[in-house]
Amino acid sequence: MSLFDLPGWLETHRSAFDLWLEDQMPDAWPAAFNAPLRYPVFGGGKRVRPMLSLAAYEALAANPSDLLPAMSGAAAVELVHTYSLVHDDLPCMDDDDERRGRPTVHIAYDEATAVLTGDALLTFAFSVLAESTLPATVRIAQVQILAHEAGALGMVGGQAADVGLGGTVTELTPLTRLHSLKTGALMRASVAMAGLAAGADESQRQALDVYGRAVGLAFQLADDVLDADEDSGEGGAPSYVKLLGVEETTRRARDAAEEAMAAVVDFKRPEALLALAKFTVQRTY
Repeated sequence: MSLFDLPGWLETHRSAFDLWLEDQMPDAWPAAFNAPLRYPVFGGGKRVRPMLSLAAYEALAANPSDLLPAMSGAAAVELVHTYSLVHDDLPCMDDDDERRGRPTVHIAYDEATAVLTGDALLTFAFSVLAESTLPATVRIAQVQILAHEAGALGMVGGQAADVGLGGTVTELTPLTRLHSLKTGALMRASVAMAGLAAGADESQRQALDVYGRAVGLAFQLADDVLDADEDSGEGGAPSYVKLLGVEETTRRARDAAEEAMAAVVDFKRPEALLALAKFTVQRTY
């Protein structure tokens, strides 16, 4: 596994994904809406969620060289993730002026445009799923997965807890649930939808669920270590580092990554999934 070239794999797959997604983006009306609609989608980022989708598909598909069946699910989850960032950055939420080294959407344009951009990306995500070439039963199942994992019992529910609905989070159990929804839900959706596209059997889908949950946890634990200085103090966001310390949070991130890898190691072609699990805690490129 150590010989797997993850940087090269990511470069190839990100390029293919971006080209496919650019080709799918609609011509907006009014025409002035085209620029803000594309601004956050093609503004950089690691594309972690769609890369998880493509890796899961390659691990199980009968024809892994043809990524087209996985693209709609990968794109849909990235569009939902992107809309959530656009809305998170708004003054009524996190009030961020910069993301990925560029002005956030509401700074580059205005608040109303940012709200509408997020709305459009969310609805476009489900259009991408509905209009794919996959069998109708697979498309319906993918829509169900994404709607659940992106909604009030998934990502949005986690965000609601993060902004204080339900009270301040000061204990490990509610913090773990918050992040399993806010961060982990879309990672679970990424690999689950790919598994459906690849024709995964029940045991493989269960393994992907374990992988998605564990990778989501590892990713957030590692994020909290990286953001430890920024989140320190009374006004910072709830974090694992505040409750566990840097050393214990780092250990748990590594353990979660190991759990993710153990779940999929027996797949046909697990190399990319294994490397991405390691990447969630190393973040070296």
